[in-house]
Amino acid sequence: MAKAKKDGKSAKKDGRSAKEDGKGAKKRGKGAKKDAGKTAPPRLGDLLRIPEGERVDLSSYDAAATPAGPADKLAGLAATARMGERLADLQERLYAASTAGDRRRVLLVLQGMDTSGKGGTVKHVIGLFNPSGCRIKAFKAPTSEEQNHPFLWRVMKALPQPGEIGIFDRSHYEDVLIARVRELVPRSQLGRRYGQINRFEKSLADDGVTVVKCFLHISYAQQRRRLLERLDNPDKHWKFNPGDIEERALWPAYQEAYELALERCSTEAAPWHLIPADRKWYRNWAISKLLLEHLESLDPKYPAADFDVEESRKRLLSEG
Repeated sequence: MAKAKKDGKSAKKDGRSAKEDGKGAKKRGKGAKKDAGKTAPPRLGDLLRIPEGERVDLSSYDAAATPAGPADKLAGLAATARMGERLADLQERLYAASTAGDRRRVLLVLQGMDTSGKGGTVKHVIGLFNPSGCRIKAFKAPTSEEQNHPFLWRVMKALPQPGEIGIFDRSHYEDVLIARVRELVPRSQLGRRYGQINRFEKSLADDGVTVVKCFLHISYAQQRRRLLERLDNPDKHWKFNPGDIEERALWPAYQEAYELALERCSTEAAPWHLIPADRKWYRNWAISKLLLEHLESLDPKYPAADFDVEESRKRLLSEG
């Protein structure tokens, strides 16, 4: 009887344990369900990307927006500064990997209306990198020699080498932007250039070039404010060109030209990203974040030593 009673107590205890285990499993199940419901935050590149084949209406985009950005300017400046160390590390690894035959490199293409911040991006974003691993090219009006070649000729000469980060301040897109607005080439020739650009960028991607295209979207009113700031500051007069006022008169034509370029040349191999650029701090943060996402996806590795490390160490330690 005593043994049976003891067995009964054990069974009762085991029952409580099973019940408790059941509650624990139920609790863990709720936790798993809760975790399963969580999704990783979207990449900034996906948020700012112009989908392939989508019709673009620039008037529908808020140039002062801050999608997925920090709370305010102060937080944005701090976040951009924090990215500097990680960007520099990835750049060094990319360059180091090229010494072992890795042909990958990055090309950042910056396009936008005057005062949209192409130069500011080079200063504040590219300044986070080691300049020795960067190749910066600012494209001006083509020279007479360049005009004697196909429009992509001068661009090919400026491409980054393996391990480098290239930056185009303006680019081959000038040949479908200003060329369209100013009617510098026949429309039939202009129409063929979109396809040529897409094939060119696909060939770059196939050769290990990560093409990061950023359209810096500034509003008409903000451009006026920035031009006035240049006039109000004698130290900025060198950056002002009276022709900028004439170009503002062509704003609608330029917007249409950009819309066509974004529509026809945002591809899987080289998508366009629309960067709201009225707020300089957000522009710099967003482009830094885009570059960080792309470099992290590349995940370059330091190459293994092609020499006897221990032997070299012994030789150095054996010195008198």
